[in-house]
Formats: sequence, C-alpha cells, structure tokens
Amino acid sequence: MNAEFDGRTAVITGASRGIGRGIALELAQHGANVVVVYRAEEKLAKQVAAAVRTMGRKAMAVKCDVSIPEDVTELHDTVLAELGNADFIINNAGIHQHLKSWELSDEDWHRVMDVNITGTFLVSRAFIPHMMERKSGRIINISSCVAFTGTDHEVHYAASKGAVLGLTKSLALELAPYRINVNAIAPGYIETDMVVFEGVHDRESVIKGIPAHRLGQPEDIGRAARFLCSRDSEYITGQVIHVNGGLIMY
Repeated sequence: MNAEFDGRTAVITGASRGIGRGIALELAQHGANVVVVYRAEEKLAKQVAAAVRTMGRKAMAVKCDVSIPEDVTELHDTVLAELGNADFIINNAGIHQHLKSWELSDEDWHRVMDVNITGTFLVSRAFIPHMMERKSGRIINISSCVAFTGTDHEVHYAASKGAVLGLTKSLALELAPYRINVNAIAPGYIETDMVVFEGVHDRESVIKGIPAHRLGQPEDIGRAARFLCSRDSEYITGQVIHVNGGLIMY
C-alpha cells in the first residue's frame, strides 16, 4: 500500500458519503490518517472510518456542524488532542436545493450560505494557526462548475460556490509565505445522491452533453484531492482544478 502520506492527517468535512467519502478513502490508501467529519449521518461516518482503519490508518468520526463556530472549535481541539496534527483540510461539506430564486425563503438562502461558504471559512480559520506554526499544510475547498456557469435552479448554491473561489484565492495569497497551499476543486456531474435526475432520459441527456460520455465518480475527485495534497503540487496554490469530463473548459 502506498505510504506517501504516512503520519499525516486529513480532516475532511462532509465525509460520510459521496465526494467526501471518495476523498477519505483515496487519501487513506496513500497513507493518511483521516478525520471523518459529519453533521447527521453518524452510522455512515463510522463506516467510512472503519474502512480507513482496515487500511492500517488511524481514523475517527467527529460530529460537527461547520456553520457553528463552537462546533468547529471543538472539532479543532478534538483533532489535535487525539491525532496531534492536521496536515490536510478538505472543505467538502455542502448542501443545495433545487429552487428558483423567487421560491427561496430567507432561511433557505442563509442555510446554504452558512454551510457552503461560512463553514469553509470557519474550518479553515480554525486550523490555519496550527499550519502556520508548522509552516506546512494544504487546504482544499470543494467548489462547483456552476460557480463558473451559473445555474437556473439554485442561485444560492451557485453564489456560495463562487464565493468559495474568492476565499480560496485570498487564503492562498495570505498563506503562501507560510508554505501553506490553498486550492479548489470544481466538480461537474458526480454520481452521488446530491445529483438527482428526473428520469432515465434526463440522465442520458446529461451524459450525452459530457465529452467523456460518463458521469464522474467520487474517486475522480479523490484523485484530484490526492494530487493537491502531494509533493507534486508544491508549487500550485490559488488555483482551481476542473474535474468535469470536459463539460466546461477554461
């Protein structure tokens, strides 16, 4: 088994399923200990942690609502007390709703913003002093292709994911002198329970529009995250990696 990240710890929010789970398993396969951060899916989170342990790595499942500062402080303290370090922070936790702008309540807007952008900031801020002290670390923020294209059915989600890009670039500028790299991944259609199709025809229509002629898998995002955590990406910061099968190109 690859031990590239042996002794390093990855803190992954929203890691009980989907993209977060894919990242957790990929980094564990390459030697990382993993903190599986979850808000509600305790059983699934513990299953991911158990899978990591079968690879001979340390793992723990920690409940945390990333939009609540006190929860994030407790997450930080727990990770450092139990594992001693946090080398990779992957801000993956996110929520969305398929609603038109005129259908959104104030609560809908604020909840998506609180989790997707405020949560990304709070978790990053909590661990930055630790990384600065060690002059080492990687922060990876999960954005979305809709941050670039917009979307006709979830304006609050697209706005929050666009804000993630601004946060990523600003943190990259602040933290580069401390040898902390901050980058983002912008997934396209990834086959998780967050991607919902209205039927087989809708699914096939989407796939036809993707040059790679398939939906992405959580493992595709996991491999991109692994690269951004690796030595091979030491000179990459403030960037966005698009993982979308050619759906959009920049």
